[in-house]
Amino acid sequence: MITAKKVVVIGAGHNGLVAACYLAREGCDVTVLEQADAAGGGSRTEETVPGFRFDTHSVAHNMINMTSIPAELKLAEAGLVYQEMEPFAAGFFADGRVVRFHRSIERTVASIAEHDPAEARRYADLMAKSLPLVDVAVAGMSAASTAGGAVRTAAGRVGRLATAVRRFGGPGGLVHTLVAPYGGLLRTHLGSDLTRGPISAFAAHSSAGPDLVGGSFYALWQAAYHRFGQWHAKGGSQALTDALVARLESYGGTVLTGQTVTSISNTSGRTRGVRVHSGQWIPADCVVAAIDPKTALLELCDPPLRGAAAAELEAAHRGNAVQMVVHLATTELPPYRNARDGDWNGLQSHVDTLDELGRGFRAAEAGELPDPVPTYAFSTSALDDTLAPPGQHTVYLACPCAPSTVDGGWRQHAEPFAERMIDAMERHAPGFRDTIVGMSIRTPQLMAEQLNWPGAHPMVLDISLDQLAFFRPTRRLAGHRTPIDGLIISGAGTAPTGGISGVPGKAAAAALLGRRL
Repeated sequence: MITAKKVVVIGAGHNGLVAACYLAREGCDVTVLEQADAAGGGSRTEETVPGFRFDTHSVAHNMINMTSIPAELKLAEAGLVYQEMEPFAAGFFADGRVVRFHRSIERTVASIAEHDPAEARRYADLMAKSLPLVDVAVAGMSAASTAGGAVRTAAGRVGRLATAVRRFGGPGGLVHTLVAPYGGLLRTHLGSDLTRGPISAFAAHSSAGPDLVGGSFYALWQAAYHRFGQWHAKGGSQALTDALVARLESYGGTVLTGQTVTSISNTSGRTRGVRVHSGQWIPADCVVAAIDPKTALLELCDPPLRGAAAAELEAAHRGNAVQMVVHLATTELPPYRNARDGDWNGLQSHVDTLDELGRGFRAAEAGELPDPVPTYAFSTSALDDTLAPPGQHTVYLACPCAPSTVDGGWRQHAEPFAERMIDAMERHAPGFRDTIVGMSIRTPQLMAEQLNWPGAHPMVLDISLDQLAFFRPTRRLAGHRTPIDGLIISGAGTAPTGGISGVPGKAAAAALLGRRL
C-alpha cells in the first residue's frame, strides 16, 4: 500500500479524471494537470462549425455503461444523462439495401432476413456463440490488470465460460477463434457482406484492421451491443468530462489546464513530483501518469525508466492506421435511400465489403491513402437537440483507416481526402452533398497535435493479443504500478484496454491505494 496525501494526475482525459475522482473521494489532495486548454482528451465536444457542436473524437459510449463507475461516482447527480442509441447501428449500402442492428437480436435477425433469411440465421448463430464469451469478458474487465484477477473472474463465471467453449467447438475451437483476425472470423461464420460490412465498420473504430491476428474479439464484441446497448451522452461526450470534473471538485480536487508536464522526477527510484513548461515544480507524494505510458516512463521520467521493464515498453507498438474525422453541418439528416425513423440514431456504416476495409487498412499501414475510402457516420443531433440549430443537424463522418503518417504530409491531402470521404457518403446517401452548410476537418496530424497523442492513435497502443488485459501496455506494467515508487500509470494505453470505459482510471486509483475500490 502506498500512503499518499498529495497526488498529481497527468492528463485530464476521462481515465485521468476517473482516477482523480476515486483518489479525492478517498481523502487524497488531488491536482490534475492537462496540457490542453480544456479537460476531456478524447471525450470533448466543441463548436467546430459556428452554431454546431461536435464530438472531437469519442461519440458513442458503451463500455463505461457496463461498469459500476457512473453509479459509484454519482455522475447522474453531476448532470450526466445517457440516451440509448436504438438501433445501435445501421448498414447503408450503395445499392439501397439497409440492415438495422437493434439491441434486440430478434429484431436484428428480422431486419437481415428482409434481404437474406439464411444470413439472418447465421447472424443469430454467431451472436448465440458470442454472448457467453462477452459475458465473461465484461465481468472480467475490471479485474483484468493481472492474470490472477482474470483467472478468478473466469472461475466465477465457469458456467458461461463452459458454454462459450462448447458453442465454439471445444477448447481448441475457442482458442482458434480468439487468435483469428476478425476478417477471418466473419468469413467463417457469416456468408455475405450484408452483415460482414457493417460489423467490420464497428470493429474498425478500434483502429484495428480485419487482418490483425488476434483481433477477432472486435467482431465478437458485436454481442455486447445487443446485451448492453450503445449510448450517447446528452450534450455530447463533453458531458461525461463535465460530470467527472464536477464530481472531482465536489471531492476537493482541482483541474489545471494549459499545464504541460516536462519532467517527472525519478530520484533514487522514487518520484517526488513533476515540473511543468513554465519551470514550476509541483511536489507530490504520488504521480498518476494518465497519458501514453511510453512518453511518461521513457521520455518524461528524469532519469528515464531502465532495465527489463523499459525494454518491454520500448517494444510496445502502435500502427499507422488511425481515424480521420470530418465535421459536417447540414440542413437535414443524411438522405439515405429506404431509411426509416430511428435509422440515424446510431453508427451508420458505409462499408459495402469486408475486402474494401481490409484494403484500406493495408494502404494506411503503408503510409498511403485508402482507395476506396471506407467511412461511417454518426448524426447524434437526431437524438440530441442541443447540438445544432433547430431544423439542422450534425454529421460526424469518419474514416477508420487514415494513415497517421502519409506520403507528402497531411497539409496537402486534408481537403482532397475530406472530399473523397464526402463522395463515399454521397454514394450511400444521394443528395447529401447539397445539404452541407459548414465543414471542419480533423486530420490525424491535427488530433496528434491537439491531444498530444503520439501517432494520433486513439487507443495509444494497438489493442492486440500481446497488448491486451494483463499484457497492457506490457506484462510487467499491466498492474499500473511501475518500478519507480509512487509513479502509477493509467489511460487508454494501460490495462485492460482503450476506449471510453474508465476502468484503467479506477484500476490506477486502486493500485495507488493498495486495495480494491
